[in-house]
Amino acid sequence: MTQETHYKETLNLPKTAFPMKGELPKREPEQLKRWAEEGLYERIHKKGVPGPPFILHDGPPYANGPIHMGHALNKILKDLIVKYKTMRGFSVPYVPGWDCHGLPIEHSLLKEMKKRKDEIPQVEFRKKARAYAEKYVGIQREEFIRLGVFGDWQRPYLTMDYGYQAAIAESFLTLFRRGFIDERRKPVPWCFECETALADAELEYEDKTSSSVTVAFPVQPKGKWAPGPVFVLVWTTTPWTLPANVALAFHPDLTYVAAKTENGTFIFAETLQEGLRAKLGWKQFEIVSRFSKSDFPFTEAAHPFLDRPSKRIFADFVSQSEGTGIVHIAPGHGEEDYQAGHLKEGLPVLSPVDERGRFTKEFPPCQGVPVFKANEMIAALLREKGRLLHEEKVRHSYPHCWRCKNPVIFRAALQWFLKVDHESLRRKSSEAIQNKIQFFPSWGKNRIGSMVETRPDWCLSRQRSWGVPVPIIRCRGCGKIFAEETREKIVEAFRRDGADAWFERPAEDFLEGKPSCCPRPKLEKETDILDVWFDSGVSHQAVLKKNPELRFPADLYLEGSDQHRGWFQVSLLTGMALEGRPPFEAVLTHGFVVDGEGRKMSKSFGNVISPQEVTQEFGADVLRLWVGACDYESDIRLSKEILKQLVESYRKIRNTFRYLLGNLADFNPQKDRVPFEKMEPLDRWALAKCLKLAAEVTGHYERFEFHPVSRKVYEFATVDLSAFYFDVLKDRLYTARKDSPKRRSAQTALFLILRNLVKLLAPILPFTMEEVWQSYQIEEGVRSVHEADWPKEHSELVDEASLRDWQDFLSIRDLVNRELERKREAKLIGSPLEAQVELAAGDSELAGFLKRLEPHLAFALVVSQVKILQEPGPGDWTAGSVTTPSDGKTRPLSLRVSKADGEKCVRCWNYSRSVGKNARHPKICDKCVEALE
Repeated sequence: MTQETHYKETLNLPKTAFPMKGELPKREPEQLKRWAEEGLYERIHKKGVPGPPFILHDGPPYANGPIHMGHALNKILKDLIVKYKTMRGFSVPYVPGWDCHGLPIEHSLLKEMKKRKDEIPQVEFRKKARAYAEKYVGIQREEFIRLGVFGDWQRPYLTMDYGYQAAIAESFLTLFRRGFIDERRKPVPWCFECETALADAELEYEDKTSSSVTVAFPVQPKGKWAPGPVFVLVWTTTPWTLPANVALAFHPDLTYVAAKTENGTFIFAETLQEGLRAKLGWKQFEIVSRFSKSDFPFTEAAHPFLDRPSKRIFADFVSQSEGTGIVHIAPGHGEEDYQAGHLKEGLPVLSPVDERGRFTKEFPPCQGVPVFKANEMIAALLREKGRLLHEEKVRHSYPHCWRCKNPVIFRAALQWFLKVDHESLRRKSSEAIQNKIQFFPSWGKNRIGSMVETRPDWCLSRQRSWGVPVPIIRCRGCGKIFAEETREKIVEAFRRDGADAWFERPAEDFLEGKPSCCPRPKLEKETDILDVWFDSGVSHQAVLKKNPELRFPADLYLEGSDQHRGWFQVSLLTGMALEGRPPFEAVLTHGFVVDGEGRKMSKSFGNVISPQEVTQEFGADVLRLWVGACDYESDIRLSKEILKQLVESYRKIRNTFRYLLGNLADFNPQKDRVPFEKMEPLDRWALAKCLKLAAEVTGHYERFEFHPVSRKVYEFATVDLSAFYFDVLKDRLYTARKDSPKRRSAQTALFLILRNLVKLLAPILPFTMEEVWQSYQIEEGVRSVHEADWPKEHSELVDEASLRDWQDFLSIRDLVNRELERKREAKLIGSPLEAQVELAAGDSELAGFLKRLEPHLAFALVVSQVKILQEPGPGDWTAGSVTTPSDGKTRPLSLRVSKADGEKCVRCWNYSRSVGKNARHPKICDKCVEALE
């Protein structure tokens, strides 16, 4: 054995079983198995029970298909909060849920069965739908668990659970009793492909090309303006609604004109005359009359092709910037039309369209024809009557069904509604939004607020099979509704046998005694089911109030930003109506997952990345690192290139922990810790940086700001630690005597940094941080990092003076490193340890600062020698300057890099004049001799 080899064996080289490669796809499932066997979630929950509760109520995803990246983003964000709050000492029972009813599952099941809904008996179909939902609850549950999401996975809530279905019926009947729910005929969004009404939250707006027509409605004005016919001009993009027209709406604040042209006299808004002249190609044009609301010369017009009048009304929603300034009103085919025409003016609600979107016999010319195909027929009818002035195609934003993606129509139908203005529900909800709910991000307050202020009554009924029925029984003869009389039996039947009881038993089974409402009563059950948004919208009743581990209201609801018009809004309305208060204290929303170019992920684009792909190739912790690193307030980008960057970031974080663990192999925290006041200055700096980081990170977690957590911890690990502190420490850790105070000082800092960092990252990287925890006894008796307490704040250990000194030093180090690199490129030195650095400050404050740090500078700069001079001497000096962060001042600093004095020590590789002075150890320096003896 050579002397060099012998000396190498005396070094304190890192030792750890913590592997360099994560191999997460292999190790994470093994870790999940251990957690399950050890009952980790139950242990954590039991530990937290004495603490204050924090309830994050899970918005239920649909149980129809494997999870996608949006699901992963949502569940991981929730899990970050659950894990953080748990470590903070809160009791955080997390009960995941699933939405199991409704159109998404029906649609998927019918597609799988290749049948229409009317081809399968309802009870049989409901059983198949339940089995379908159960299948995907099982699949999604395993996929969520694979992501490292902690929760009560064995006892989730399902909207198809019997108890939940009973709570839905109970909530509906309570709202009905209090007058919030009624039945009426009004226009609702209608999908003729799915043959059902839709909620506003079930509409997706996409561009659509439509036929637009400019139509002439004949009018007989008072007085005589000009010879020939007079017409009111109307522009519409829905010609198929003209058979239901009963009125024309004018804006109350606009001035209207009658203009004589070669084709007759036409009435329209004065402000729109230029566009209309160009569009309709009028050569002759003379305004013969002007009038406004107070002096209109007519009260009605004639329908352009039917024998009935069209009443003149006024409405604020009439556009002042497009069309003609006059809107055709069909109360059976639009909410605004219904409000202005029917509710305000008492006009009839006509809707000659069936549930499949075809005209009925009420409009014989197009009977049996789908409405969009009928546009051409109606245009032809207008042309034949001489009422069509212009026709063109327009591309505009139009509502589509969220499931089948087909355009929808608005169609009047007898439906059940929740009245949002009953007992001032809208006003109270708006006040709660403004004064009682915290929003993350804050702009969510205005977004949901404006939606609540303008939303129509909520259509609760659906013409489908799979769901909770509208629990209403009535007498077919006299129309009496038996709500209170059936309430108890309905709720009890649903709780015992599920909502299927409604479809399997006669109406009489739900009524105590015989009805006496009329001479020959005949009971019938409502055949519609409830909107699935009502199912999830009363989860605060079915879950928060029924589960003894939870409570109403929840602390937090967290979902995608689309839920401002979905789950958040319907939960707020039902909570206010049933409890008089919101079901949540705070609402957090996140954006959608898009590809690297900001496009929606779509199979047609070939840009879909699934959570399953990522976990199989890279591991769940890489996916979680992406969630932790993204600013979820806007849409979040993900691509293969982004994943590669994340893998590299993960590798650097893992290497940081490997360094920490490797250099603590011979350190016993109970015996070897050095008191803070006796630690080396640089170690106090590193610890202070870490403790300050922990305080900042804690603040970010509290505010649900995860991307600054990831960024700051990553920067600390890679810049402050790996690129500087670890590099500087190697000499002290590897070459000093094993139990020397300076080495133990470094290890004390490393241990405390490890203990803080592993906890700070545990919510984001639960698998890797657990692996770190199992690799070293960080806290005695704490079996898992997820059972550990959050780092305590130690402001007394944050040495601000030390932080300032070493932050200023780093600016000097940058200057020195640039000069070292210049000398290395010039082949004057190889390693920095071959160098001696001389510094001469041109400023007394900087000179004093350098003198104070002089004993530590050689090690901190990783060179063999540093000399502080009053002024530059002869030789190759470089005039430079440094800006010290502590005061922002720029000061002159000259430096010279030359070959170090002495010989190279074969043990520590530093150059020293002491090499060769010790007869027993002629090849090593005095520092190394001391370490060996």
